[in-house]
Amino acid sequence: MTRIKTINFGLINNDNMQVFYDSTSFAQYIESQKVLHKTIGFAPTMGALHAGHLSLYEAAKKENDIVISSIFVNPTQFNNPEDLEKYPRTVEADIEKLRNSHLVDAVYIPRVEDIYPNGMKSNHYDFGGIENEMEGAARPGHFDGVGTVVEELFRQVKPDNAYFGEKDFQQLKIIEKLVEVLKVNIKIHGVKIHREDNGLAMSSRNMRLTDREKEVSTVIYKTLKKVNDWFRVISIPEIKNRVTEIFDRKDMTLEYFMIADENTLKEVDFFYEGKNYRAFIVVNVDKVRLIDNMHLK
Repeated sequence: MTRIKTINFGLINNDNMQVFYDSTSFAQYIESQKVLHKTIGFAPTMGALHAGHLSLYEAAKKENDIVISSIFVNPTQFNNPEDLEKYPRTVEADIEKLRNSHLVDAVYIPRVEDIYPNGMKSNHYDFGGIENEMEGAARPGHFDGVGTVVEELFRQVKPDNAYFGEKDFQQLKIIEKLVEVLKVNIKIHGVKIHREDNGLAMSSRNMRLTDREKEVSTVIYKTLKKVNDWFRVISIPEIKNRVTEIFDRKDMTLEYFMIADENTLKEVDFFYEGKNYRAFIVVNVDKVRLIDNMHLK
């Protein structure tokens, strides 16, 4: 294993990739890149990195001079304290994975006080109502927490481009709205869902699944593919009935399934020509909450 040598100011030199553990040294680094007029691509994460995260940096690498990752488990976007406690934290392995990818130039691993200097409290945002749909309805205050941490990271990273996965499609739309609300010149890019060989959407939470649970969970993707086949062929109420029947089983619980307009994220009961629709699903396997979605065409 490559030895990691401490330099100063919380900066670690790990081959060609730099790692920062405090906002002061990180700000100095960002300023040094801005002076050189380098374009910055950025994708924030909560760690427990997998190939889906790396696909964000692969997209960023093609379009920017510098690619930056951040790792921060944000407490204010968790409604369930147990979920926060059990969220996988694998920082050393994450750093090694990023270094080996050769996609990232710098990693920022801030302390809580670097993100919340005035105490751990979320800002409140008006995202035009999309924050109240789906995940917002199920997890009150969640998107205020997301908006707060992303706003602060944007302020510190100063990216030209930012990359978010479509697995969290509602979050992607929230970030697009956040940039509009803040009136900042950052281009937001959505990156397609990265899946396991069996179709399961890659997620840090998958680490909490047993091998059997991972295999059982493939029914989520298989169901979305069926929904896409049924799209515009049978009615939405009938599609919902069929999905409910599929998940009428003991080894997992369907939390919700809906078909929504991709722009408003509002659930629909029938299709209109010329509009884009997406199916959204949340399933609990034991105590692991899995989300997925699919553009319908």
